[in-house]
Amino acid sequence: FYREVMMAGLDEGDVRAFFQLCEGLNNKCQKQKAEGFVYFTPLFKEFERRIDHRLTIERVIEGCLNQGIYPSLMTQLRKCL
Repeated sequence: FYREVMMAGLDEGDVRAFFQLCEGLNNKCQKQKAEGFVYFTPLFKEFERRIDHRLTIERVIEGCLNQGIYPSLMTQLRKCL
């Protein structure tokens, strides 16, 4: 993940915005799981729409999974690729 951040030239504010996005989506994901949701395409679409355009979604998801960053959320998002 951090390699992707450096390659994209993101600054501290951009990274903070990414983590805020993930925190919000992670909370939504956990709530939806508790309510019995099994499809998380709307979360993926929101992630896709709001992620910094300089990042590649597939590589960011894999990077986060490799580094243990929001693993539950990223696992669900990877299923929507």
